[in-house]
Amino acid sequence: MKKELFEIKTTVEDVFQHLHANPEISWKEYSTTKYLKDFLVREGFQVSTFEDSTGLVVTVGSGKPCVGLRTDMDALWQEVDGEFKANHSCGHDAHMTMALGTLLLLKKLGIPKQGTLKVLFQPAEEKGTGALSYIEKGLVDDIDYLYGVHLRPIQEVGNGFASPAILHGAAKLISGKIHGIEAHGARPHLGINAIEVGAQIVQAIQGIYLDPMMSYSAKLTRFQAGGESANIIPGNAEFSIDVRAQSNTAMDELIVKVNHAIQSIAALNNIKIDFNIETEIAAAEVDATAVEFMKAAIIDTIGQHQYVPPIVTPGGEDFHFYTLKRPSIKATMLGLGCDLTPGLHHPNMTFNHDSILTGIEILAKTIIGTFQKRSDENATD
Repeated sequence: MKKELFEIKTTVEDVFQHLHANPEISWKEYSTTKYLKDFLVREGFQVSTFEDSTGLVVTVGSGKPCVGLRTDMDALWQEVDGEFKANHSCGHDAHMTMALGTLLLLKKLGIPKQGTLKVLFQPAEEKGTGALSYIEKGLVDDIDYLYGVHLRPIQEVGNGFASPAILHGAAKLISGKIHGIEAHGARPHLGINAIEVGAQIVQAIQGIYLDPMMSYSAKLTRFQAGGESANIIPGNAEFSIDVRAQSNTAMDELIVKVNHAIQSIAALNNIKIDFNIETEIAAAEVDATAVEFMKAAIIDTIGQHQYVPPIVTPGGEDFHFYTLKRPSIKATMLGLGCDLTPGLHHPNMTFNHDSILTGIEILAKTIIGTFQKRSDENATD
């Protein structure tokens, strides 16, 4: 495999440079979709695109088992050196490159010899809606095993190390609006101060308690009220709340308590507070067998001493909707150490680009191992 990996090295580097230099935000990955489609069609792959959205799916082979590989495509919209722009600071450019490189490598190796390989280039991970859209399209209904990959910051996984599972937490982002009553600063009894209502919401959600053995948090992350006139009590305000929990069960309990806290504050002040969940991400539901396949591939690629057990992280990933909505899918995500600094979502994030080839080799061996194991099981049935 090392020989075949070396043969695609220059192509892989060129693909990464193009994707990194041409980032596009969620649901607007038009040029990215076209670039990937044109490249893969030239390489002889069967590619499917969609009239109603960005993204594409590559299918190789036919029949069972069906092994899937998923990558995210979208960039973030953030301020970089004083200018707001699309920016690949979460590693999705590297993830796409690894998925494409894995296809090229497996093609050279003649894999799959039996069964189906399905590679999902998925849009809008940062919005938390891309995976759900692919589920609604039925794109994963035939998949038995599904793998993913995400670069990990140095705080979690060291350069040259890798983990066979990333245990992401659940997240929900709430947006709301307080409808109080404006009043003159000298007559506060005639108004309902939206800022004071916001302070009550802060206190209420800070008083929420769950099992202390489970990581969780709820906090206001945005609050806007008032204008330029300092002698007006603001009646209206907009706010956002970031809610996180390490398991889906804990998130269900936490979100009920957050909803109750906001409704209680509204009732206490006899006002209306509108709020809704804008974005939500499921916590990881990983399969032990899939983890073992990936663990074996990691050890075979970089050695036992570079192997890292499954890592717990408070971040979120919409990859986990696939197993939450389709429990029959056996899935896990590769956590790839790559000297990533200063951190994910930092506008000047950098990482060791050599790790892309390591990721390709691990993913390819994971997929080969999965096909081989299933073939052996079928032979003994």
